[in-house]
Amino acid sequence: MTAIRSFRPGDELAIAEVCLRTADAGADAAGILSDDDLWAAVFALPYVALHPDFAFVAEDDSAVVRGYVVAAPDTAGFDAWFRDRWWPRFHERWPLPARADRTREAGILRDAWRRGTEPVTTEEAQVAAAYPAHLHIDLLPELQGRGIGRRLIDTVLDRLREASVPGVQLGVDPRNTSAQAFYTRLGFAPLPAPPGAFSYGRTL
Repeated sequence: MTAIRSFRPGDELAIAEVCLRTADAGADAAGILSDDDLWAAVFALPYVALHPDFAFVAEDDSAVVRGYVVAAPDTAGFDAWFRDRWWPRFHERWPLPARADRTREAGILRDAWRRGTEPVTTEEAQVAAAYPAHLHIDLLPELQGRGIGRRLIDTVLDRLREASVPGVQLGVDPRNTSAQAFYTRLGFAPLPAPPGAFSYGRTL
């Protein structure tokens, strides 16, 4: 039976592998970017570094990590830490791309470089007040459709409630229609988002 447990040091490599193998709208992203490590450095590993108490993994019958969920209970605080403490260590490895570079990799890098630096609109501030936390969840195909994603979400939502967090939000790749349906079934509702982006939230 698949087990859900808290993150522990040493899980980072397995989490990075799951992140890579699901990063392309749920499909394997290996080889899409010039450096496969970028996916986890932006979307997974900073969360277990800052908030290990809000990270959980799913292990298969062989105790191999096949999925995870990570969360930041305070998005504004997480973004400031990412800007000041996490991302600077990667400045030389992944410099800010040229303005003319419109590749997918350049977009990910620009978002990383700008995180915690851009002004917040009134609408964004209202959403952040109602849904201050955010999460990421990834599950390899062999564990999908078995209720494990729901168990991971329920586990991290319980932890957020224990921390008195009023709401949580997440972003979804517009191409990942199965994920959109999954979040809807779990009680997440669409939130205002920039053109071309999908965002969902749930009160706790």
